[in-house]
Amino acid sequence: MKFVCVGHSTFDTTLPLDSYPTENIKYRIDKHIECGGGPASNGAYLLAKWGMDTSICSAIGDDYYADRIEEDFKKIGCDTTYLERISNHYTTSSYIMANMSNGSRTIISSKDSAIRKLSKSLAIKADVILVDGEHPESAYEILENNKEAISIIDAGRVNEDTKKLGKMVKYLVCSKDFAEEFSSLKISADNKEGLIECHKKLSEYFNNTVIITLEDKGSFTFIDGNYEVIPSIKVIPVDSTGAGDIFHGAFTYFISNNYSLRDSIRYASITGAISVTRIGSRNSIPELREVLEYDNII
Repeated sequence: MKFVCVGHSTFDTTLPLDSYPTENIKYRIDKHIECGGGPASNGAYLLAKWGMDTSICSAIGDDYYADRIEEDFKKIGCDTTYLERISNHYTTSSYIMANMSNGSRTIISSKDSAIRKLSKSLAIKADVILVDGEHPESAYEILENNKEAISIIDAGRVNEDTKKLGKMVKYLVCSKDFAEEFSSLKISADNKEGLIECHKKLSEYFNNTVIITLEDKGSFTFIDGNYEVIPSIKVIPVDSTGAGDIFHGAFTYFISNNYSLRDSIRYASITGAISVTRIGSRNSIPELREVLEYDNII
């Protein structure tokens, strides 16, 4: 199978801190963590790490950060043919303050103007497609040219591009924030009636399989005639950076490798949960065997 991931690439610098910083105070840390990031890019990295034939379609600048991002992908075996360097464009960089006491993270990103369409030919034949809403015109083209592919959107922001792409894919996997903004409803894992109402609004609009992620509470979807919360596993969080991206990448892997919808969500949740016990987004992606072995333990 050929996997194609279309979306945002960043370069992440993670600063581990004992607590959230106070204004106008100097802090010193022993080390920081650098690695590539971005929703579809992290998904591509996971898929390549887990042995899938994967291409990343994304725009980067022509700078140090771009060098590091490209090097990361090549080391893991991800095809960079469509990783496009653009002169006079700077690579998105993110600075992440990871609060080690509770696993939360605060992200400050520096992002150049959006690149809606990549200039390289995107007449790609794909069996599986993961998009995150970045470079939307390229994403439209790839989805339109591969209508039989298994297709997934990592829906994080409500905008016209995401809504259009969401109607083109087979699986809309969205954050709680996306679901609430789109539906104008507040939801929680403890209120099933509210989740059902929200899910129905999303399903009626997008007309596909909708999965709402609820962070450490698991995910909500409609399976075999029933609405259900598929729980995550309990872990002690260290750094939640990239956990959602990793969930989406893992879901893409499992759903395209003939796992059931329920098992795909469950294994993706295990993958994301393991990742929050480690520092750094891409550095925290577990090996596939760790996920499968962990499932045998619980």
